[in-house]
Amino acid sequence: MSTSKPVRKTNLLNFGHEALKQYFVDMGEKPFRATQIIKWLHQLMVDDVDQMSNISKPLRTRLKEETEIRAPQVMLDRESADGTRKWLFRLDDGNAIETVFIPEGERGTLCVSSQVGCALDCTFCATARQGFNRNLTLAEMIGQLWVARRSLQQNPRADRVITNVVMMGMGEPLLNLDNLIPTLALMMDDHAYGLSRRRVTVSTSGVLPALERLADTLDVSLAVSLHAPNDAIRDKLVPLNRKYPIAELIAACRRFVDRKTTQRKHITWEYVMLEGVNDSENEARELARLLRDIPSKINLIPFNPFPDTRYRRSSNNRIHRFQDILIQAGYTVTIRKTRGDDIDAACGQLAGQVNDRSRREVHFARLEQG
Repeated sequence: MSTSKPVRKTNLLNFGHEALKQYFVDMGEKPFRATQIIKWLHQLMVDDVDQMSNISKPLRTRLKEETEIRAPQVMLDRESADGTRKWLFRLDDGNAIETVFIPEGERGTLCVSSQVGCALDCTFCATARQGFNRNLTLAEMIGQLWVARRSLQQNPRADRVITNVVMMGMGEPLLNLDNLIPTLALMMDDHAYGLSRRRVTVSTSGVLPALERLADTLDVSLAVSLHAPNDAIRDKLVPLNRKYPIAELIAACRRFVDRKTTQRKHITWEYVMLEGVNDSENEARELARLLRDIPSKINLIPFNPFPDTRYRRSSNNRIHRFQDILIQAGYTVTIRKTRGDDIDAACGQLAGQVNDRSRREVHFARLEQG
């Protein structure tokens, strides 16, 4: 008796627009079929080929035989007291990733993961604790947006619309550039999600060769996880800095801004506030000098603790004093609100798992799913 596993069908979510055109050409179909399918999948959120009414019946039959529409499987869907929502996804190989939706006024931001774990080992981040497993596929990245949008549309509310996407979940996006670029292109494709370039943000710790390639390929917004005004501190917080030190990072960011074609040309600098590590007045002044002449927005992030961390959050007075110094130097500076920390969905807390309060829910969800 044969014990071979059945051949898996081709996942339509794993195609960018251009790749899907080639797929249909290889089938002997016209390239415009790709645009039709993209609209059905990503605009209308259809998960059944039979619903694609402008596709001929013979082609629908073939697509049902050869393809599927498969997004990551939802293991847990939780909402914080402040309205933040987190999905825990189970991937085909048993790994798990997390995605977070943050509503605020008319803005709804989806924080998307790009890897299972992370290889960069930033010392203040919970994701780094689990190490690196693998890159996510296009389907696994765009699938997070696909599932979140479908979930939010099931109970329509004005404050539950995804207006912005940030590649700021688990992983370093620029270490998964080959899959990231077509994912971002789909997000901005008018036939898919139609997000403007300034509403799609890639966050990086500074993988410089990939940053140069991204700048040459797509015009998106950039957020840089800086967290320190000098190499001595950043080497300890972000080990990647030892390979690409701050001077090289700043130069690359200047080039990135110069290549941008959108009117809003600036870099967002992410700066986690750690008590006694990087939060002194002198470090605020040093940061102001470092970013001189770069169009910048600085986002101060109160540290979100996780089990066994050695860091502590800077006091509110310390954070506000740091902000005041930067504002006086002429910068736009925001202090990020801590959102979703009661469900481990705050910045730096994503780890592809749930806390003790949720483990029982996940256990029963697995039993129900067989």
